[in-house]
Amino acid sequence: MKTVQQYIDERPVWPDGTYLPSAPLTQMQWLIFSLAAAGKFFVGYIVFITGVTLPLISREFDIGPAQNGLISAASLLGILLGAVGLGGMSDRFGRKPMFIFEMIVFVVFLVLLILCSNFLSVVICLFGLGVALGCDYPTAHMIIAENIPSFSRGRLVLGAFGFQALGALGGTAVGFVVLSSLTDLSAWRWMYATAIIPALAVTIGRFFVTESANWLHARGAVEKAQHAATRLLVRNPQYPTNITLVQHAVAPAETRHEYRGFAALFARENRRATILASVPWFLQDLGTYGIGIFTPTILAATIGGRVDHVRSVVDLIADGMVAAKGAALITLLLIVGTIFAVLLADRVGRISLQVIGFLGCAAGLLLASLSSYATGGTKLVLIFAGFMLFNFMTNLGPNAQTYLLAGEVFPTAIRGKGAGFAAAVGKIGAVATAFLFPIFLDTLGTTSLLYMLVLASILGAIVTWTYRIETTGVNLDEIGRKPDDETQETEDLTVVTTA
Repeated sequence: MKTVQQYIDERPVWPDGTYLPSAPLTQMQWLIFSLAAAGKFFVGYIVFITGVTLPLISREFDIGPAQNGLISAASLLGILLGAVGLGGMSDRFGRKPMFIFEMIVFVVFLVLLILCSNFLSVVICLFGLGVALGCDYPTAHMIIAENIPSFSRGRLVLGAFGFQALGALGGTAVGFVVLSSLTDLSAWRWMYATAIIPALAVTIGRFFVTESANWLHARGAVEKAQHAATRLLVRNPQYPTNITLVQHAVAPAETRHEYRGFAALFARENRRATILASVPWFLQDLGTYGIGIFTPTILAATIGGRVDHVRSVVDLIADGMVAAKGAALITLLLIVGTIFAVLLADRVGRISLQVIGFLGCAAGLLLASLSSYATGGTKLVLIFAGFMLFNFMTNLGPNAQTYLLAGEVFPTAIRGKGAGFAAAVGKIGAVATAFLFPIFLDTLGTTSLLYMLVLASILGAIVTWTYRIETTGVNLDEIGRKPDDETQETEDLTVVTTA
């Protein structure tokens, strides 16, 4: 008898005595990965589309800067609440129900958004979309992590995470095409409408995935866990041929006092994981959203062509097309960093990449700060070089690794709460940046603000190393297990024959 993860990690041996270095993924595992990656695609797609549509929405409903701020903050606040609220519910109701529910909520508010007739309804719908996308932060991670082999968990989770950048790139293309085809204010509705049919297809697909056997086993539902694991691991040739799970490897979550509510995250045995998952994410979002303040300057200097004084809808469309081109440049930088993260996460390790990434971010920000002492072309080179270095290092390190670690360092019974809480803390940093940095920029100046971001990145590296929990290749069954609960893990290699 074994645990769920031991069966998932099991590797086949051929009759000549050689065995595969890894377990090939099953069709069900690939389906789960694809549907989770699609959710991350929608996160990037909607966030980008909202930035492009804002000027059009503002003009159609004749709203001012304060209302524009509410529109921009609505989805961000929704993500914050969705991550900590709905994401945590997956520990109680299961990974699959929340995996489906979040997409239903997403589709409903997406349809309502394109029918909005006033400013308030737009804010409500964007908030609803944010709630759905916020739930996806922990749920998509867990549905992948709990159903794939330990040795490939990092690259597959980050591979799905990378679809967020691809979503932004897809939004770039769609935004450019729509703005090129339509020259009236209705263009913003068509941009959102393009996501409805793909979202419906993903929603339907999620009904056909299996529930997390790890989650079922953690709650003491051994028979259901065996059925789910059997369905997950259908192969040809088949292995393992018979799945018999250990009884109560982990006590049912509802009977364990320490797993009741979010207070469990601050219990002595989980406190280290909570700090590691949430504090670096908060500091990372400070830097990521902070550097975004300087993005318009970079784009204006490198791309040009923006309309200085918007006088008509045609000017708005032209401005939006320039923004789409600029976003494509930025997104490509982010994708390059994410690709390196995918390739290195299971080789170098999460902690090392996060520390290196934070220090690289600090170096990029410091380089950009030197532009205040330069003029002309040198000034532009320093800003742009610092900007590129920051974007590469943040996606190689903290932007990718904080997401990965948050879904790994907690025990299965509270993994949803932990990952959701960490994501919410990160978004608090994003919200604080969005509201406070313009004030700091005006009162302290660009150079001082960049120095503050440098210190935040260095602090992120220090916190990561101080509270480090390396999860690279670690069996999820071992996460959060007390020393007296641990058993010697043995690998049972099943002999299979060629078909």
